[in-house]
Amino acid sequence: MSILTEFSLKNHNTFGIDQKATAFVVVDNIAALKNSLQHPDYPEKFILGGGSNLLLTQPLNALCIHINLKGIAVVEETEEEVIVEAQAGENWHAFVCWTLEKGYGGLENLSLIPGNVGTAPIQNIGAYGVELKDVFDSCTALHRTTLTLQEFTKKEAEFGYRSSYFKTKGKDKFVICAVRFRLTKRNHRLATSYGAIKSALGNTPPSPQSIAKAVIAIRQSKLPDPAVLGNSGSFFKNPVLTKDDFNRLQKEYPALPHYPQTDGTIKVPAGWLIDTLGFKGKRQGDAGVHEHQALVLVNHGNAQGKEILALAQEIQAAVNTTFGIALEAEVNIL
Repeated sequence: MSILTEFSLKNHNTFGIDQKATAFVVVDNIAALKNSLQHPDYPEKFILGGGSNLLLTQPLNALCIHINLKGIAVVEETEEEVIVEAQAGENWHAFVCWTLEKGYGGLENLSLIPGNVGTAPIQNIGAYGVELKDVFDSCTALHRTTLTLQEFTKKEAEFGYRSSYFKTKGKDKFVICAVRFRLTKRNHRLATSYGAIKSALGNTPPSPQSIAKAVIAIRQSKLPDPAVLGNSGSFFKNPVLTKDDFNRLQKEYPALPHYPQTDGTIKVPAGWLIDTLGFKGKRQGDAGVHEHQALVLVNHGNAQGKEILALAQEIQAAVNTTFGIALEAEVNIL
């Protein structure tokens, strides 16, 4: 186990923030993970996946354990469905592409989301009308104190909007090692009603592959590639309003887009709120708001995490003052 000290995390977070970790180690098996969690020289441990949902505002005074567990396998199969297990260190989009190549359906709407498989359930990632919970079967996680492996069902994962047990009651208690997905082999349940998918499909018949292609095209037209322009995707959660609060707001802003939820609440796009206030394309030094998508904050080169955070807080204050809505960050801020 090779531990590097005073290690720059610039290439391990999609914002490209140059902050250092006291120590850094890559683990590619469960034994190495257990050894790292027990390392006596570093009482503080930090688990790092793809770094796609992270804003570093200060040095990381901890042993940063980078999860690099690899492997994809079919573990159960019927004529209709298949359960696929992916190890936590697999790149999310590469895994989605693997399922599409096999002809499996379920993950197509989640194409091109940055990050790794292991962190996807923590956030209950979602896009274009589909959330991870819709295809989640179970996962294996290592308890950070007892070093025992534990299985979590969908019910036990307690998924919510961009949330899960691993982000709430189980925060910092477990390391997800592998995730199992229940996917379709035929009679696919296709979701095409959200956003611009229908128009992107045009006359192309919907299928897992054509929907994935449409989603990729939409995302590439609106969202910056982290390899080119540092970002963490959507910085804020889309606020969910009560019907009364929405009706109040809609009277003043009739053009406000909205998406009714099954529980009677109404989700409104944070990007629209931010864009309406004129923040799209705004830049403060190297910290900025993307010119095509106001929900995405970007690093134009050498921004510090604190500078991006200051811009985020300015946006939150403006949205709260104008709309009476408290925007919540989707990104984990350290």
